[in-house]
Amino acid sequence: MEQWRYIVTEPMSPAMNMAVDEAILQLHSEGKVGPTVRFYTWDPATLSIGYFQKAVKEINMDEVHKRGLGFVRRPTGGRAVLHDQELTYSVIVSEEHPKMPTGVTEAYKIISLGLLHGFQNLGLQAEMVSLASEEEKEKYNSPGSSACFDSPSWYELVVEGKKVAGSAQTRQKGVILQHGSILLDMDVELLFSLLNFPSERVKERMMESFRQKAVTINEVSSRPISLQEVVDAFGRGFASGLEVELVPTELTSEERTLAEELARTRYATDEWNLRR
Repeated sequence: MEQWRYIVTEPMSPAMNMAVDEAILQLHSEGKVGPTVRFYTWDPATLSIGYFQKAVKEINMDEVHKRGLGFVRRPTGGRAVLHDQELTYSVIVSEEHPKMPTGVTEAYKIISLGLLHGFQNLGLQAEMVSLASEEEKEKYNSPGSSACFDSPSWYELVVEGKKVAGSAQTRQKGVILQHGSILLDMDVELLFSLLNFPSERVKERMMESFRQKAVTINEVSSRPISLQEVVDAFGRGFASGLEVELVPTELTSEERTLAEELARTRYATDEWNLRR
């Protein structure tokens, strides 16, 4: 069975977490490291925004700072995510890999099988929803808040009809980077306090819609589930979903050095984070 690298990194700053994903992508594109599944957490808790979001318009930066939260723009699309009581995953693999379909949505589906198996390993009734039909699109459509998790993508993981994982993908240098957030618990009020809305009424309406469409592991589990259990369940899930052997390993010194440089020159800068 093919072997992929499996890395669980220590809690990192927002800039380093994004920089490490990009460093792995770059070195994988150069053939220096193999396909990689990485799990990580954030220190401090962080609001990340999608590559195309307008930070100043959509995010209440004063509130982010007041709450002592980190802030970073991801290299991937999607909407705002609060990385707090959750596990973030990333999968980095060549576009040319035999397991990877050429289409973005089909590749997303293959990688998301790892997530599906992870949720099932926790005993949850998870399923993957295809949004190909107008009926499905309407059912899961969102009125358009800046928050992720309230509208499923083309292939989305749902438990009891609600979205349980938010993922985004980018392709650079012939490599796919897909990363996303696996929620154990979530403070919805905190998340929405960090977003800008035209009025309090709109905010309340969006928040209610969000609660109806998003769910966390511990909301649907019959017992409390710990972060370590989630790491174990999803480690096995990605191995079986991708049909590979995941070999526990560490970041190489070259990956760390490159990540530190990328964090300093890009992900920790206002030019990158606030540029839109």
